[in-house]
Amino acid sequence: MAEHLFQTVRGQGADCEIVRCVDFDIAPGVEADMGDGDQWPSIREKILAADILLISTPVWLGHPSSITQRVLERLDAELSQNDEQGRPMMAGKVAVVSVVGNEDGAHKTIADVFQAVNDIGFSVPAQGGTYWNGEAMHSKDYNDLDEVPEAVASTTAAVARNAVHLARTLKNAEYPPYK
Repeated sequence: MAEHLFQTVRGQGADCEIVRCVDFDIAPGVEADMGDGDQWPSIREKILAADILLISTPVWLGHPSSITQRVLERLDAELSQNDEQGRPMMAGKVAVVSVVGNEDGAHKTIADVFQAVNDIGFSVPAQGGTYWNGEAMHSKDYNDLDEVPEAVASTTAAVARNAVHLARTLKNAEYPPYK
């Protein structure tokens, strides 16, 4: 689903990079660098350099994955980081969410992630979340679909367009200083 969203983002002239956090050793904690082989600092640098953050997660037992929760916990370190104008470091950045799974909970998962990224300082565009849920207790995954359902495809494209629009708007008109 992330790649489908990125197709629209790339079509609007933006560069994208998928970082699969599951492939990194991200230590538990709420600091920017937990030391001892923690690979979060390299991911954090990518987030700081990006205008848009997509958090794409499966829904497991009605919640975001444990990896997503770890990412949100590590982003918690940004709550105490401000720019020279007193704004949160993530103010002016956009966050969107995509969720896939074979059970209920997509809306709750999106809401949980939205609340966390908003607290950290990200802006969420209109219709900033997209999801696909397969039939409960079945084994068909999003990657197994012959064709993405039109409602999912159009929503995913809207999320991408709105994210790019908001990111460009925030680049041209920053939030006012907090000081």
